[in-house]
Amino acid sequence: MGRKENKKLNRGSAGQNKKKSYDFLDKNRKKDGIFETSSGLQYEIIKDASGEKPGEDSIVTVHQRAMLLGGKILDDTYKENKTMEFNLNEVIDGYREGLMMMSKGSRNRFFVPPELAWGKKGSGGRIGPYAVVIFDVALIDFY
Repeated sequence: MGRKENKKLNRGSAGQNKKKSYDFLDKNRKKDGIFETSSGLQYEIIKDASGEKPGEDSIVTVHQRAMLLGGKILDDTYKENKTMEFNLNEVIDGYREGLMMMSKGSRNRFFVPPELAWGKKGSGGRIGPYAVVIFDVALIDFY
């Protein structure tokens, strides 16, 4: 395939990703049990817990499964049975917003729209442009 043809294909895939992503989010927001924040983050509460919530600069310990709409798994600490620790100010906006709504012991599923994730650029070869990223996350601890 020539370079010119390849460029056309990439532009098309960005357009297709964008349409798929926004079609999915439109349908998803109408489902029972799906909530949406003013920023556009959609979430489902799998296990609720009460108590203090992490702040913007908190370091959190989580179990997470991150995947794309097509089912491609990006990361799965549940399968590896190893938690992950990171500072909330180092993650994408949608993931940070969602985690800040959770209390220790809770588990949610986040449907992060492109503008709260990696947007039109994507991330390397793993996450395409305009991709919705889905996180199934359990908040184990934070400080």
